[in-house]
Amino acid sequence: MDITAKKKLQPNQMSFDFGGGTTVAESAPDQPENKPESETKKRKPKKIAKTVKREQAKPHREGTVAATAESMAAKQRDISISEFFAKNRHLLGFDNPRKALLTAVKEAVDNSLDACEEAHILPEITVSIKQITEKRFTIIVRDNGPGIVDKQIPNIFAKLLYGSKFHSLKMSRGQQGIGISAAGMYGLLTTGEPVQIISRTDRKKKASHYHVQIDTSKNKPQVVLDEACDFELPTGTQVIITLEGKYQKGKQSVDEYIAQTAMANPHTTLVYNAPDRTSVKYERQINKKPFMPIEIKPHPYGVELGLLYKMARESTAKRLSVFLQHDFSRVSSRLANEICSKAKLSRNMRPANMTLKEAESLHSAVNETKIMAPPVNCIGPIGEKELEEGLKRVVDAEFYAACTRKPTVYRGNPFLIEAAIAYGFKAEGDNGNGDPDKQPLMELKRFANRVPLLYQQGACAIHKAVIETNWRNYNLSQSRGALPAGPVVLMIHIASVWVPFTSESKEAIAHYPEIIKEIKLAIQE
Repeated sequence: MDITAKKKLQPNQMSFDFGGGTTVAESAPDQPENKPESETKKRKPKKIAKTVKREQAKPHREGTVAATAESMAAKQRDISISEFFAKNRHLLGFDNPRKALLTAVKEAVDNSLDACEEAHILPEITVSIKQITEKRFTIIVRDNGPGIVDKQIPNIFAKLLYGSKFHSLKMSRGQQGIGISAAGMYGLLTTGEPVQIISRTDRKKKASHYHVQIDTSKNKPQVVLDEACDFELPTGTQVIITLEGKYQKGKQSVDEYIAQTAMANPHTTLVYNAPDRTSVKYERQINKKPFMPIEIKPHPYGVELGLLYKMARESTAKRLSVFLQHDFSRVSSRLANEICSKAKLSRNMRPANMTLKEAESLHSAVNETKIMAPPVNCIGPIGEKELEEGLKRVVDAEFYAACTRKPTVYRGNPFLIEAAIAYGFKAEGDNGNGDPDKQPLMELKRFANRVPLLYQQGACAIHKAVIETNWRNYNLSQSRGALPAGPVVLMIHIASVWVPFTSESKEAIAHYPEIIKEIKLAIQE
């Protein structure tokens, strides 16, 4: 019987596919039929031959040789952090040309604001974007900050994970030492142009002029140009990055980022020159320098077992009780002795000699001991008055209100939440008759350490807290899982020594229950 031939199946037959397009019809179980007995006796059961084609092992293609453990080992090599991010630039916010333009501006402005505030200087920042070709742009960001020491310039602008803030427990915009170097790396990859920096630290000296680019294979800076030059400001820094981008107005644009930065930083004068040759100037609204956070030591509740063990082994303290007092915040002599007693460890033991088992006992004892919350002078709120002034810079509304919550803690890290609202503005699409079905949704402005968050709103803890609030109590209509409708701008700001972003691109905040709870309470106030 030829099983490759296609046969028309009878009602009492079934089809089976054995691969290769082969179809075999097999009789179904016998059913009683009204046929003559003689015909029934003559029928013989059919034997179905099932043949399965076995694939022959394919020989290696000509010229290929099977790998060995030794040959695979010879190919192993280290991968530098810059090489990794060059291939995974989307992790840093360089997903597409439009977003890349915004990210580069944001990183440069963040650096300028941090430098000015750390030096107790009221910031004056100018952002200019020039369109060279359809896809190529030059970004120029200039500030009146303290400037950068000459020998530090190459590392700051052309080396990833280089900075002063990663190990510092105090509020700042930058955290990882990645941002501005990543922007320069993106510019180098898309245009081949190095980053240009002019910086002066003393009005009596000439400025330093550098062209630097990152060596992605080694994560080290390469200096293309190093010379002295004149600079119109007595002190300050100017950064020029040429990159591939796309300029487009509207939401998630550079224009929106600049406006929201002015909103969260009313102590700053911000000038913005757009690619379409339009200019806008946000004058300083508050002539008072913002509160300067003070660096603190880690809180015991925020230290995990592995880090505690590492800190103890690397400590130069001669006694365990001294190590606990000097390396952590809120640990007094009495509390240190109590922790040692609960851990059944001698307070006089040398921390450097600690075993992993002893570290486990110490870690458990810390979590069983009641320790005061960490100090809050490491974070600086914008302030209620400043929040209202910031909203007034960009939103023309009938009513403004703001509130600053008391600091609290997540995972041993202090943070605070601020909220501000502008009600009664005429939004685009508002028909003006108060019909809630035709009113636009609330405009939610998210900020972390005074920096606008323009992407991944749905993944952010701020958005989650807002949509879980019952806005009907405030006479605003709201669909399930959506923002309320109405002429409202809501601004939420989280300030912390370590903002728990969901990724390196710093676009959304992780869903910690403590943070969500505080946001809801701030809204209710």
